[in-house]
Amino acid sequence: MKPSLAMILPALLMTVPAQAEDSTYAKHVRPLWEAKCMACHGERSPYLAEFLSKKEHYTKLSLGPRMDSYPALVMYVGWPDTGAFMRRLDDGKNAKNGKPGNMYVHLGADEAERQKNLAVMKAWVGEGGWVLSKFKDLTREDLGKMQVKE
Repeated sequence: MKPSLAMILPALLMTVPAQAEDSTYAKHVRPLWEAKCMACHGERSPYLAEFLSKKEHYTKLSLGPRMDSYPALVMYVGWPDTGAFMRRLDDGKNAKNGKPGNMYVHLGADEAERQKNLAVMKAWVGEGGWVLSKFKDLTREDLGKMQVKE
Protein backbone atom coordinates (compact mmCIF):
# COMPACT_ATOMS: atom_id res chain seq x y z
CA MET A 1 0.00 0.00 0.00
CA LYS A 2 1.34 3.41 -1.00
CA PRO A 3 1.50 5.91 1.92
CA SER A 4 -0.92 8.83 1.66
CA LEU A 5 -0.43 12.40 2.83
CA ALA A 6 -2.80 11.68 5.71
CA MET A 7 -0.47 8.90 6.86
CA ILE A 8 2.74 10.90 6.41
CA LEU A 9 1.67 14.33 7.74
CA PRO A 10 1.39 13.34 11.44
CA ALA A 11 4.90 11.90 11.31
CA LEU A 12 6.24 15.06 9.69
CA LEU A 13 4.62 17.24 12.33
CA MET A 14 6.29 15.22 15.08
CA THR A 15 9.74 15.98 13.65
CA VAL A 16 9.52 19.75 14.22
CA PRO A 17 12.64 21.11 15.95
CA ALA A 18 12.46 21.87 19.68
CA GLN A 19 12.60 25.63 19.11
CA ALA A 20 9.29 25.58 17.20
CA GLU A 21 7.75 23.22 19.76
CA ASP A 22 8.64 25.61 22.56
CA SER A 23 7.34 28.71 20.81
CA THR A 24 3.68 29.49 21.44
CA TYR A 25 1.31 32.34 20.73
CA ALA A 26 0.40 32.84 24.39
CA LYS A 27 3.94 32.77 25.78
CA HIS A 28 6.02 34.37 23.04
CA VAL A 29 4.01 35.99 20.25
CA ARG A 30 1.16 37.64 22.19
CA PRO A 31 3.43 39.75 24.47
CA LEU A 32 5.49 40.88 21.48
CA TRP A 33 2.35 41.60 19.49
CA GLU A 34 0.91 43.66 22.36
CA ALA A 35 4.09 45.72 22.58
CA LYS A 36 4.67 46.27 18.86
CA CYS A 37 1.43 45.72 16.91
CA MET A 38 -1.65 46.29 19.06
CA ALA A 39 -1.89 50.04 18.47
CA CYS A 40 -2.69 49.52 14.77
CA HIS A 41 -4.05 45.95 14.72
CA GLY A 42 -6.05 45.81 17.95
CA GLU A 43 -9.75 45.78 18.82
CA ARG A 44 -10.38 49.16 17.14
CA SER A 45 -9.28 47.68 13.82
CA PRO A 46 -11.65 46.06 11.32
CA TYR A 47 -11.48 42.43 10.27
CA LEU A 48 -9.88 41.70 6.92
CA ALA A 49 -12.92 41.94 4.61
CA GLU A 50 -13.98 45.31 6.00
CA PHE A 51 -10.39 46.58 5.98
CA LEU A 52 -10.00 45.64 2.30
CA SER A 53 -13.29 47.30 1.35
CA LYS A 54 -12.25 50.60 3.00
CA LYS A 55 -8.46 50.30 2.97
CA GLU A 56 -7.74 53.97 2.25
CA HIS A 57 -10.03 55.09 5.08
CA TYR A 58 -8.46 52.77 7.67
CA THR A 59 -4.93 53.52 6.50
CA LYS A 60 -5.55 57.23 7.12
CA LEU A 61 -6.59 56.30 10.67
CA SER A 62 -3.34 54.30 11.08
CA LEU A 63 -5.33 51.08 11.43
CA GLY A 64 -4.51 47.81 9.76
CA PRO A 65 -6.55 44.63 9.74
CA ARG A 66 -7.54 43.27 13.14
CA MET A 67 -5.19 40.66 14.62
CA ASP A 68 -6.04 40.81 18.31
CA SER A 69 -6.52 37.09 18.93
CA TYR A 70 -4.88 33.82 18.04
CA PRO A 71 -7.54 32.88 15.41
CA ALA A 72 -7.41 36.35 13.87
CA LEU A 73 -3.61 36.30 13.58
CA VAL A 74 -3.45 32.77 12.19
CA MET A 75 -5.55 33.93 9.21
CA TYR A 76 -2.50 35.88 8.04
CA VAL A 77 -0.17 32.91 8.37
CA GLY A 78 -2.23 30.02 7.00
CA TRP A 79 -5.49 31.04 5.36
CA PRO A 80 -7.28 33.03 3.92
CA ASP A 81 -4.51 35.65 3.64
CA THR A 82 -1.74 33.07 3.52
CA GLY A 83 1.77 34.37 4.06
CA ALA A 84 0.73 37.99 4.70
CA PHE A 85 2.15 37.78 8.23
CA MET A 86 5.49 36.61 6.88
CA ARG A 87 5.58 39.00 3.89
CA ARG A 88 4.87 42.02 6.10
CA LEU A 89 7.37 41.14 8.84
CA ASP A 90 10.18 39.66 6.75
CA ASP A 91 13.57 41.40 6.86
CA GLY A 92 14.05 41.05 3.11
CA LYS A 93 16.41 38.07 3.28
CA ASN A 94 13.63 35.78 2.04
CA ALA A 95 12.14 38.19 -0.50
CA LYS A 96 12.96 37.97 -4.20
CA ASN A 97 13.46 41.74 -4.34
CA GLY A 98 15.51 41.79 -1.10
CA LYS A 99 13.29 44.44 0.46
CA PRO A 100 11.92 44.09 3.99
CA GLY A 101 8.18 43.90 4.50
CA ASN A 102 6.41 47.13 5.35
CA MET A 103 5.88 46.10 9.00
CA TYR A 104 9.45 44.91 9.65
CA VAL A 105 10.47 48.35 10.89
CA HIS A 106 7.87 48.10 13.68
CA LEU A 107 9.50 45.01 15.20
CA GLY A 108 12.02 47.14 17.08
CA ALA A 109 13.79 50.42 17.59
CA ASP A 110 16.99 49.19 15.93
CA GLU A 111 18.15 46.35 13.72
CA ALA A 112 19.28 44.18 16.63
CA GLU A 113 15.87 44.37 18.31
CA ARG A 114 14.08 43.80 15.01
CA GLN A 115 16.16 40.69 14.32
CA LYS A 116 15.55 39.36 17.84
CA ASN A 117 11.79 39.85 17.53
CA LEU A 118 11.73 38.46 14.00
CA ALA A 119 13.40 35.30 15.34
CA VAL A 120 10.53 34.92 17.83
CA MET A 121 7.96 35.20 15.06
CA LYS A 122 9.85 32.78 12.82
CA ALA A 123 10.15 30.22 15.64
CA TRP A 124 6.40 30.44 16.20
CA VAL A 125 5.59 29.92 12.52
CA GLY A 126 7.98 26.94 12.49
CA GLU A 127 11.19 25.78 10.89
CA GLY A 128 10.68 26.02 7.15
CA GLY A 129 7.20 27.48 7.58
CA TRP A 130 8.31 31.07 7.02
CA VAL A 131 7.24 31.33 3.37
CA LEU A 132 6.26 34.52 1.62
CA SER A 133 4.01 32.89 -0.96
CA LYS A 134 0.26 33.16 -1.23
CA PHE A 135 -1.94 30.08 -0.73
CA LYS A 136 -2.24 29.26 -4.45
CA ASP A 137 1.57 29.02 -4.72
CA LEU A 138 2.18 26.79 -1.69
CA THR A 139 2.63 23.06 -1.56
CA ARG A 140 1.16 20.78 1.08
CA GLU A 141 4.68 20.41 2.38
CA ASP A 142 4.94 24.20 2.86
CA LEU A 143 1.64 24.27 4.75
CA GLY A 144 2.71 21.32 6.89
CA LYS A 145 5.73 23.26 8.14
CA MET A 146 3.61 26.06 9.61
CA GLN A 147 3.26 25.29 13.32
CA VAL A 148 1.66 28.40 14.95
CA LYS A 149 0.93 26.79 18.32
CA GLU A 150 -1.53 28.48 20.62
